[in-house]
Amino acid sequence: MLLNTESWPLMGLIGALLGGALVILWAGTRVTRLADQLADMTGIGEAMFGAVMLGATTSLPGIVTSVTAALTDHPAMAASNAMGGIAVQTAFLAVADMTYRKVNLEHAAASLQNLTQGALLTVLLTIPLVAQSTQAVTWWGVHPASPILLLAYIAGLRLVAHTREAPGWFPQHSPETVEDEPDPDNQDQTSLMSLILRFVVLGLLVGAAGYVVARTGIALSERALLSETAVGMLITAVVTSLPELVTSVAAVRQGALTLAVGGIIGGNVFDILFLAFADVAYRDGSLYHAMGDQQVFTIALTQLLTGILLLGLLRREKTGVANIGFESMLVLVLYLSAVVVVALGWAGSG
Repeated sequence: MLLNTESWPLMGLIGALLGGALVILWAGTRVTRLADQLADMTGIGEAMFGAVMLGATTSLPGIVTSVTAALTDHPAMAASNAMGGIAVQTAFLAVADMTYRKVNLEHAAASLQNLTQGALLTVLLTIPLVAQSTQAVTWWGVHPASPILLLAYIAGLRLVAHTREAPGWFPQHSPETVEDEPDPDNQDQTSLMSLILRFVVLGLLVGAAGYVVARTGIALSERALLSETAVGMLITAVVTSLPELVTSVAAVRQGALTLAVGGIIGGNVFDILFLAFADVAYRDGSLYHAMGDQQVFTIALTQLLTGILLLGLLRREKTGVANIGFESMLVLVLYLSAVVVVALGWAGSG
């Protein structure tokens, strides 16, 4: 049953928003610690576990928001929430970089799996653009791009797993590199099933809290008379992405640097599927053809930010302005500039 916030008083909405954020802060920190333990105990590795399990878990509120928007005939908000979430989560990685004072985070968390995920994300981001520029063909109300996105995601994850099992090359080791190796403290007597159960419960709690934040954020934005794109990119995308911010900073503080980067990039890859889920929920045709210039702008922005992040992961600059890499600084500047562009309505129509 959907949470009906239309009749809530303003202070009730603000209280629910802050309450949900606090729950995310508490549960998100703990789910990251469990993810680090499970990555070691299962042998999956931080990058892969962050991409699949942690990324999917922290994406739950965003999925609900995009699907709900599509079901209620708000396709622009559904697409903006999905793409805006990827953009803000990439900016959150720059924030996590600021919390790691030893060296640039992208240098310390050198990982072939994270590079592969970034390349996969760039590929997946092109599929909605190709779909939007072609004929609005649908099967049972679903555009062919949606199952293609899902199949490409699954194939991409197999490629990421293969790069861990049989890597073709390795990043050069430096004294500041923090390799993804099992932590002896995680190899305790705790039952694997107990850890999995706690991870699932905390993940559901993060998702539920994020959903409350998203619904109250939508209600607050509607009273502010903002456009669907502004609501999707600047409000719901930010509030439903709070789990990614909390978990990435928590992972950095715990020394799980590969998990921090992998959780963000892997979550971004998973967030592309929001468009496929929303396309299925949208019953008036192709969601991709319901997108306007503002949604195309947001997709292009996410491609730009991802490309810059990839360059940073390849360059592996040790330090830079404000003790962060050039990629983190550029990502922050470009994201904040895009926020201004969208808020002022300069990103086109639709």
